[in-house]
Amino acid sequence: MADIVMSPAEPQSSAGLPSDGVRRYIWRFFVAQREITPFIIMVALFIFFSIDSPEFVTSLSLNAAAGFAGPIAAIAVGEVLVLVLGEIDLSAGQVFLTTPWVMYWLWQLGLPVGWAILASLFVAAGVGMINGMITVLLNVPSFVATLATNFILFGIVLIESNDTEATPIPGSLPPQTSSVVPHVGFFGQVIGVWLWSEILWVVAIALVIHYVLKRTRFGVRVIATGGNLLGAAEAGVPVRRVKIWCFVLCSFLSGAVGIVDAVKYGSMDPGNAGVNYILYAVGACVIGGTALTGGRGTVIGAFIGAILIGVLEAGLTIIGVSTNDFYVYIGLIMVVAMTLNGWLDRLAAHTRTS
Repeated sequence: MADIVMSPAEPQSSAGLPSDGVRRYIWRFFVAQREITPFIIMVALFIFFSIDSPEFVTSLSLNAAAGFAGPIAAIAVGEVLVLVLGEIDLSAGQVFLTTPWVMYWLWQLGLPVGWAILASLFVAAGVGMINGMITVLLNVPSFVATLATNFILFGIVLIESNDTEATPIPGSLPPQTSSVVPHVGFFGQVIGVWLWSEILWVVAIALVIHYVLKRTRFGVRVIATGGNLLGAAEAGVPVRRVKIWCFVLCSFLSGAVGIVDAVKYGSMDPGNAGVNYILYAVGACVIGGTALTGGRGTVIGAFIGAILIGVLEAGLTIIGVSTNDFYVYIGLIMVVAMTLNGWLDRLAAHTRTS
C-alpha cells in the first residue's frame, strides 16, 4: 500500500480557526464598518485637544460639545433615513426650530403642557407627510419640496412671533430673582433642563433608529428602495409608502428634540434659521459614511459625525482659535472623511474578491 503523505497541520488559532483566516475575517470586518472613519477622526481630535489644553476634558467643556452636537445628531439621525432613499430633507432644521414654537403658542392659548407637546409633535409629523406626498405623488424633487417647506416654516415663525423672542418656555427653568433659587420639576428635568438630558435623548433615538434600519422589515425596505427603486417595487415593496414614512420620521424626530432643546435653554429666537442646522446634519451624515446617492447609510456613523463636529467646535473654542476658522476645519474634515470612506470601500471590495 502506498504511503499516505500527511501535510503539515495548519496553524490554528485559539478559537479553532486558522490564524490567517481569523486575521482576514477581523480585517474584513474592520474595513466594512462605515463608522470607523468618523470614530478615528473623533478620537484623534479628542486626544489632540486634551493634550493641548487639559481643561478640555472638564465637565463644562464636554457639556458644551454635547450641547452643540445634540441638535445636529438628532436631525442627522432622521436625515439618514431620507438620504438612504436617495432623497434629502432640507426642512428638518427648520422643523427642529418651529415645533417648539407651535408648542409655545398652544400653551399660551391655554392648552396643558403635555397636550401642547403632543399636538406640536403631530404638526411636525404632518410636515414630514406633506414633504413626502409632494415628493412622491407630485414628483417634485425632494430638494425643491423641502427647501420650499423650510422657507414657509421660517416665514410662519417670523410672522406669528412678531419677530419677538419667546420666553419662558413651558417646563423650562424659571427666571432667577435675586433671592430665589430657580427650581424645575421632574418633568422639566427629563424633558431638557438637566445638563445631559438632551444628549441622552439623542442617544436613545439613535439606538432605536439604528435598530429599525438594520433589524426590521421596514429598514430592509428602506435600504432596498434606496438601492434599487424599480427592483424594490417589482419585489412588492410599497416604495411610495416607505418614502413618505421616512419623511414623517425625519420631521418627527427633529421636532421632538427641538422641544427638548427649547426647554433646555428656556427661550427661542425667531430669527434663528434652520438652514445652518441642516447643513451641519448633512455634513455629519456624510462624515459618518452615508451615501448621498442612496442605498447605504449608518445611523451610528451620523451620530459619531455629529459628536465629532461638537468636539471640534468645543476644542477650537478652548484653545482660542477664531470661530471663523471652525467652518474651514469642518470642510477639511468632510473632504478627509469622504476620501477615507472611498479608500475603505475599495479596500473592502478588494478583500471580498481576494
